[in-house]
Amino acid sequence: MKIGFIGLGNMGGPMAANLAAAGHDVTGFDMADVSIEGVSNAATVEEAANGANVVITMLPNGAIMHAVADQILPVMQAGAALVDSSTSDVDNTRAVAEIAEKAGIHFLDAPVSGGVGGASGGTLTFMVGGTQEGFDKVAPLFDVMGQKAVLCGEAGAGQSAKVCNNMILAGTMIVTCEAFALADKLGLDRQKMFDVVSTSSGQSWSMNTYCPAPGVGPKSPADNDYTPGFAAELMLKDLRLSQQAAETADADTPVGKLATALYEQFVEQEDGEGKDFSAMLPRFEKRSRG
Repeated sequence: MKIGFIGLGNMGGPMAANLAAAGHDVTGFDMADVSIEGVSNAATVEEAANGANVVITMLPNGAIMHAVADQILPVMQAGAALVDSSTSDVDNTRAVAEIAEKAGIHFLDAPVSGGVGGASGGTLTFMVGGTQEGFDKVAPLFDVMGQKAVLCGEAGAGQSAKVCNNMILAGTMIVTCEAFALADKLGLDRQKMFDVVSTSSGQSWSMNTYCPAPGVGPKSPADNDYTPGFAAELMLKDLRLSQQAAETADADTPVGKLATALYEQFVEQEDGEGKDFSAMLPRFEKRSRG
């Protein structure tokens, strides 16, 4: 396929490189001066999108995604697909889907889970909102960039799944870090705790796959001084989106609300910005109950 890729940062760059390595004709655009192996550089977003069968965006937020969509939809051909893999708010997502539909263009919101490692390794999970026809058109590309793609429902369903997933992830990471800090103060060896919890009812992705304790479990950002695989400020962004969605839907999410407040404190008032979201563990290590 001829693919336009807009947003070649830590996530978008590796995704575009994997598509190019699989033999697709990829033209990319980014505000920064970046060079991705196998990807041709465009001078504008319109140039990246013009004539493409599929355009993929990986952008900071829904407002920017909407603005870019307004620029590129007029130059896209009917029957093409616009895939937004950013984590965007549901309102902007549905607004762009409506504009695209009127232009005869398939729109899919397809946020991802798996972080930078998943983007590089082609093992992302895509949570997709849109039509079956649009999903089928893009499915071969999802297979290149990820290990799983799930059509969750109509436009906006992908973003809804993403914020629900990451609200769970934030909650489990916080309590996993709390538990390690408590284990330390109780004199329990971290490896022994991992050996028990990772095979017991307390197991979770945060414990088993992305353990926040250095030297325990599979290798994770904790083993690299919490250099981000998924930055704390990005988790905060997703949590705020979850609470925005909860307010719109009139849903009671007290743990999600508390997780948002804790990451706000960690990122904005402490030293969490620029660190992995699992760096909550050293935060709790330093704190007493009071």
